[in-house]
Amino acid sequence: MPHAIFHLAFPVKDLEETKTFYVEGLGCSLGRESHVAVTLELGGNQIIAHLSKHPPDPPQSIYPRHFGLVLESEMEWQILADRAKAKNLKFYREPSRRYQGTRIEHRTFFLEDPSHNLLEFKYYTYPSAIFEEQDFASVGEDHEQE
Repeated sequence: MPHAIFHLAFPVKDLEETKTFYVEGLGCSLGRESHVAVTLELGGNQIIAHLSKHPPDPPQSIYPRHFGLVLESEMEWQILADRAKAKNLKFYREPSRRYQGTRIEHRTFFLEDPSHNLLEFKYYTYPSAIFEEQDFASVGEDHEQE
């Protein structure tokens, strides 16, 4: 697969709230905008918030839908977690460490935007966990436990 910029379109209920959360809160760059959508830069990727009459309901779980970033350094991850706290962004799950002591160990936290979209931010202790640790069956969690 060639190197490319990821693009994601997602529904929102209010564009001004969305811009406040993503630009002022997370520090995303603002791109093009219209009366029905706003383009944002998230970690070098393009995300587009589309005004919707049917935005997501408040989440019952992080599954099956969320999006976010895998950060390349633990310091970057911590800076983003600290920024989210300082900006009083809504944490759906507080910062934590998962699968400690394994090759898929990672730091993670989830934010909920004003339209109930969930965003996950991760840092893997071992970069091989991103795609290469295929011997581990753990992907996500048992949805029944959510």
